[in-house]
Amino acid sequence: MAEDIRAHARFITISAQKVRLVINLVRGKDVLEAMDILKYETNKASHPVSKVIASAMANAEENFGISRDNLYIHSIFADEAPTRKWRRFGARGRFKPWLRRSSNITVILRERD
Repeated sequence: MAEDIRAHARFITISAQKVRLVINLVRGKDVLEAMDILKYETNKASHPVSKVIASAMANAEENFGISRDNLYIHSIFADEAPTRKWRRFGARGRFKPWLRRSSNITVILRERD
């Protein structure tokens, strides 16, 4: 069995909480099945998640010579990335912060035995 095949996407401008909703749909599935699920998912976070899975799939084929038919998603997770803090001023001189959250997505693929 080959080592773990990894791919990362950093500083995605969607909160980690929203990305985790999409990630939970594909955890543990075959790679091709996961790509089909994400293709028809309407959530905005499905596009960056599918790009990371496609990148990991390409890494497996190019670097390890593993067919995409034998791959499954062993582990996938989204962590919080830095939050941009913008300023908005509210009534009576008050300060209203806008928090622009971002996330890091990591995919680990393995070959099925």
